[in-house]
Amino acid sequence: MPITRRRLLGQALTTAALLKTAAPSLAKSEPQVVVVGGGAGGLLAARHLARAGVAVTLIEQNPRYTACFLSNAALGGLRPLTDFEYGYQGAERAGVRVVIAKVSGIDREARRLHLSDGSRIVYDRLILSPGIAFVEGSVSGWSESDSARMPHAWKAEPELARLIAQIDAMPEGGTFGLIAPPAPYRCPPGPYERVSMVAHRLSRQNPRAKIMIFDPKENYSKQTLFENAWERLYPGMIERLDPLMGGDLIEVRPGSMEVLADGEGFVLDVCNVIPAQRAGDLASEAGLCDESGWAPVDAAGFTSRIDPNIRVIGDAAAQGAMPKSAFAASTQALVAAQSLLAELGHQDAGAGQLANICYSLIAPDEGLKVGGDYEAQAGATVSVRNFISDPSEGPEALGATAAEAAAWYQALTGAMFG
Repeated sequence: MPITRRRLLGQALTTAALLKTAAPSLAKSEPQVVVVGGGAGGLLAARHLARAGVAVTLIEQNPRYTACFLSNAALGGLRPLTDFEYGYQGAERAGVRVVIAKVSGIDREARRLHLSDGSRIVYDRLILSPGIAFVEGSVSGWSESDSARMPHAWKAEPELARLIAQIDAMPEGGTFGLIAPPAPYRCPPGPYERVSMVAHRLSRQNPRAKIMIFDPKENYSKQTLFENAWERLYPGMIERLDPLMGGDLIEVRPGSMEVLADGEGFVLDVCNVIPAQRAGDLASEAGLCDESGWAPVDAAGFTSRIDPNIRVIGDAAAQGAMPKSAFAASTQALVAAQSLLAELGHQDAGAGQLANICYSLIAPDEGLKVGGDYEAQAGATVSVRNFISDPSEGPEALGATAAEAAAWYQALTGAMFG
């Protein structure tokens, strides 16, 4: 069946509703299930399990969550950062035991988690959704200690606020630079949506400013769509250096705000460095990652290929063809939770549908999207249907996509935090 715009949005809303309400209602069972990571993957997995009657504990180190997805809108001045902040009270009302603490280590043999406050939590089954970490040294001259000068802003607050302040302090006609990451990384269209939103902000307050993208990739998600939009909406403002132009040979000098691309120097007023990425530290420190830096899983239930008592979902998982996105993580959460329920003997656990939708704003009332359905085949996710915005779409269709993005965001965050 061909994918249509309406069907994709419907799938997003339906999946969110399933994650929120459709788990089987069963009596409390004895096995102790622990979920680590309170983002789209971990939180929704925990809520689904709790509704099934499983005793589930969610461990998250931050008392409040800032959504990364759609947060580029804050860079564009379309929404305040506070619109993306949430607490975990809804999960507690749904029967999830929420523990605010950092997991400092996993004793896989004893099935025990060590927390930063000195306490320990024992599990029978563990779901990890640890997100991403950065590959140290992937951008020559930059480390996370340089974030005050050259922020990454790829994990939401507080760096998004810092980046906004730096953009607003740019001199008239100044230059904003973005160093894009190599694949795979969180939210494939995200750096280019960010460029669009920064361009919108600058077009209103600093119209002579320039944006430079230093990109190690030859191609990127929605490339034709973004570049057509930039030419139409922000003519002459954005320049991209791909590998043929030195975009893959980057060195930064935070002290002088310089970027060297294949030896050629560029002085910037703001530099947003998005480094290469890998699975979050917890997964790597627990020995759950392979040489790729990601955690290999069997996509049928997202069970770790290294430890059968652990499932890894979301950005950290090496699962095949699915992109690393919030919506992908949310559907992986449902599949992993239902697989775990079946493993624990819940006969009506059902099966989830793996899917992805990524929306990108290019202007306040214009959006782009890419999406599709996936299946687990031979232990890996494979694409079975896909969709992308058409380059010929006009204002009405682009406006409808922007409205869909807002509805999708409300549906997903409602399922997570409502």
